[in-house]
Amino acid sequence: MRGPMVSGVINQLLTTTEWGELDYLVIDMPPGTGDIQLTLCQVVPLTAAVIVTTPQKLAFIDVAKGVRMFSKLKVPCVAVVENMCHFDADGKRYYPFGRGSGSQVVQQFGIPHLFDLPIRPTLSASGDSGMPEVVADPLGEVSRTFQDLGVCVVQQCAKIRQQVSTAVTYDKYMKAIRVKVPDSEEEFLLHPATVRRNDRSAQSVDEWTGEQKLQYTDVPEDIEPEEIRPMGNYAVSITWPDGFSQIAPYDQLQMIERLVDVPRQTVAQAS
Repeated sequence: MRGPMVSGVINQLLTTTEWGELDYLVIDMPPGTGDIQLTLCQVVPLTAAVIVTTPQKLAFIDVAKGVRMFSKLKVPCVAVVENMCHFDADGKRYYPFGRGSGSQVVQQFGIPHLFDLPIRPTLSASGDSGMPEVVADPLGEVSRTFQDLGVCVVQQCAKIRQQVSTAVTYDKYMKAIRVKVPDSEEEFLLHPATVRRNDRSAQSVDEWTGEQKLQYTDVPEDIEPEEIRPMGNYAVSITWPDGFSQIAPYDQLQMIERLVDVPRQTVAQAS
């Protein structure tokens, strides 16, 4: 399945399942940067990502694409796990797939934590048998690595949750879209018509030529959004009266021309 079918299935799974009270929901994504990853980042506000790689240079290329995608979608990467790093035999440690891919990811993208997992038959067997290594051998080397990884993820997620995300709302009194930037006192107002005219989707801009399809006069000056809702960590979805759903990334909203002729005391009263 691809495209709309994948998006529909993932959306249904995440939004209609009775998950109950969860401490964490861990999602094991397939490799790559395809429809599944993009849909997940749009449907739910992912707290963080853990990058899993192998020592081969080719694996680094795929991982780099994934890290860049998460960065663009405002999902912080908190750790790197390098799988199948080495195996021990005859009192020596061997690296059959080379070394350094995980370290390269950490250094190039500034991800703070790196964990190594060995090639070990018992580790593979524990996954097939349903008896995790941390249960079968809780004091072993692999168990300690998994425990350290778990502590790291819990601590990093706690730090991330303390951060305030960008808030975008519609102020009916001001007839303006209000944007509150996280970790600062900055707050600004945008004219709804200006936001609508800055849509960069295929419906507004020709994907091949870059020609503007949505004309200035196509958007009435008094247009008002019907709904504004978050899309993951990186954007909001704005529904307009004509039924069009515009995806407006936070970075783009900060670049749009702002309303500057609104008295500051009026803004304070409206809040």
